Amino acid sequence: METSLSRGGLSLDTLSAPRIEATLRHGVITTIDKALLDAAWETVRPLVRWTPMLRSDHVDSLVGARVFLKAESLQLAGSFKMRGACFRVSRLSPDERGRGVVAFSSGNFAQALALAGRLAGVPVTIVMPCDAPERKVELTRRAGATVVLTDHGARNREEVANARAHEIAAEEGRVFLHPFDDPLVVAGQSTLMREVQLDAERERVRFDCILCPVGGGGLIAGTALAEKHFGSGAEVIAVEPDACDDMRRSLISHRRERNVGNPPTICDAMQAYTPGAVPFEAAAHLVSRGITVDDDTVRTAMRIAFEEFKIVLEPSGAIALAAALRHGAEFANRTVALLCCGGSVSVEDLVRLTRPRATAS
Repeated sequence: METSLSRGGLSLDTLSAPRIEATLRHGVITTIDKALLDAAWETVRPLVRWTPMLRSDHVDSLVGARVFLKAESLQLAGSFKMRGACFRVSRLSPDERGRGVVAFSSGNFAQALALAGRLAGVPVTIVMPCDAPERKVELTRRAGATVVLTDHGARNREEVANARAHEIAAEEGRVFLHPFDDPLVVAGQSTLMREVQLDAERERVRFDCILCPVGGGGLIAGTALAEKHFGSGAEVIAVEPDACDDMRRSLISHRRERNVGNPPTICDAMQAYTPGAVPFEAAAHLVSRGITVDDDTVRTAMRIAFEEFKIVLEPSGAIALAAALRHGAEFANRTVALLCCGGSVSVEDLVRLTRPRATAS
């Protein structure tokens, strides 16, 4: 799990991007510009896996389009979150590294930050909902983080975990890191789309649209900004569960909408209570629209990913494929990139979620 992070003798301590240091020295970054995306690429590229783009004639026939699946489930720590975590940790000052960091997460940023922190020698505390998948809690602890569980009751679980993480930061003097509402995290996530673009250029492929999962908005903001600065004008579409469509509604109203309570969905990584202010303000004007997917179609997508591509996707990681299946008519005869963003799921949950619905518990 950790060996690829240090190949070539690279570490988060030795990598830097001098051209943005002045901005960082004089205050918080508020603009995610091309220079910041370039700095993220230079820092993150040697630290993560270049994950493959996969094809299947059968999936093309099911969707009615030319489909490319970005298998980010094969990333270190199991999801795209490793990219943002690496870049954010690389920008901590020596004092901040010594104090350690705290963040909240339902699981994927938790694992990524734990691993990035261990690489950099930074103590990491993660606040997670008590109903986060046991596998994600276990992997976060295994990566070296201290895990604090919160009981949210009827309140939104991410909101409760966020509040507790802020309390720990104040009580223990740790640096609070947000999993998506942070310009440096967004810039780090943009490196996923940079890989897609370079692979497409190499294969002489031009994408018509990008289907991108949305929880808090960090990935879609990074994706949209990368497409703006380095792409060829592909339409960027937000994908969410039917029950947690705050980004879709926000794009329509032009303001950040909220989810109430804990809307039921198997996509546990996509239950943010509202899009982050930073990603929404940075990229909402670059995202064309939002579409939603039901849980049953997500289950089907997980099964197809396993059978056709031989990869394991967690529900949130499969939702882009699910959207292509459910909304295939909208993408007929187009060339589509699916950002399949994570695969942190236990064998037991994979079997339970992908067995025929009539017998699933």
